Amino acid sequence: MKPSSTGRLALLVALLASMLLPMPACGGRDNIAIVVHGGAGEIRKDSMTPEREAAYREKLTEALGAGYKILKEGGSSLDAVEATIRVLEDSPLFNAGKGAVFTNLGRNEMDASIMDGETLDAGAVASVTRIKNPISAARAVMTGSRHVLLVGAGAETFAKEHGLEMADSAYFWTQERWDELQRVKQEQESRSKQGAGGHGTVGCVALDKNGNVAAGTSTGGLTNKLWGRVGDSPVIGAGTYADNRTCGVSCTGVGEYFMRALLAYDVTARMRYFGVGLEEASDKVLETLTTMGGEGGFIALDGKGNIEMPFNTSGMYRGFIRGDGVPHVFLFRDE
Repeated sequence: MKPSSTGRLALLVALLASMLLPMPACGGRDNIAIVVHGGAGEIRKDSMTPEREAAYREKLTEALGAGYKILKEGGSSLDAVEATIRVLEDSPLFNAGKGAVFTNLGRNEMDASIMDGETLDAGAVASVTRIKNPISAARAVMTGSRHVLLVGAGAETFAKEHGLEMADSAYFWTQERWDELQRVKQEQESRSKQGAGGHGTVGCVALDKNGNVAAGTSTGGLTNKLWGRVGDSPVIGAGTYADNRTCGVSCTGVGEYFMRALLAYDVTARMRYFGVGLEEASDKVLETLTTMGGEGGFIALDGKGNIEMPFNTSGMYRGFIRGDGVPHVFLFRDE
C-alpha cells in the first residue's frame, strides 16, 4: 500500500530534520587527555624515602589535575599545558622554576618552550634568571611577538613588559640544589662529564575536546653547566614539538643528544612520513637516543588519545589522565 500524501509529507519532514542534526564532533570531551613528566634519571625506590616518594606523586597528581580541569571545562590544550607546567615550576621538587639547578657560577638559568599543534606556532625563552614561570614567558613570546625564541636579558625585559611575575635570585635558591652543585663539583672527574646531574625537567602534552594538541617543556638545565649553556628544552623540534597531524612531544634528559637528533620532531616525522603509529615511532626514537649514548625519555600524545612515555633510565616521573578523570602517576621503571 502506498503512503498517503499526508504520510509522504511526514516522511519528508523527518528526513529533512535528520539532515539538519549536527554531526558528531571529531574530538569530544571523552577524548581529552593530558600527560606529564617531571624528569628522567637515576630514580630508584630503594634510594627514596616514603615521604619523598609521596611528595612526588602528590605534586604530579596536582599538576595533572590543574590541566585536566581546564580540558574538562572545554578549555584549550595550550591553557592546560601552561597551567600544568606552572604547578611543577612552583615546586622545589623539580628542576624548573623554583627548583632550578645551579650553573657552574652558582646561578639559576632557566629555559622553556611551548607549541600549538593546530597552527604550529611556538614560543620559547632561554637563559632567563628572573622570570618566576618561564613557561608563561614562552607562551607570551608565541602570542605577543613575531619571534619564536628570546634569550637572557631581552627575554626578561619582554616578560616584564607583558606583565609576567618576576622574582629575584633568592626565590630560586634552595638548599638541596645548592648542595647538589657542591657535590657535582667535587665529583667532577673530567671536562667530558661537565654538567652531570640535575634531572627534573618538566613537560606536558595535552589534547582538548576540539582535537588540538599542545606541548610544553621547562627546565633549569644541568647542574654545574657552563655559563650560557642552553639545552634542548627551548629548542623547537629538539625538546618540544606539537602537530595535530601526528602528536605532541616533550623530552627530558641530557639535552645535547636530543638537539643533535631533533628527537621531539623525529617522533612526529616518523608518524607523518612513514605512516606508523605513536608506539612504533616512540620506540624507534628511544632506540636512536640509546644508540647515541644519550639518557632520558619523553612523553607523547596523539590526536586519538594514545599515550607513550618511554625512557632508558632507571626511572622517570610521569603520569596521565584520560577522559575518565582518573590520574595515573608513576616514578620507577617497574611500575
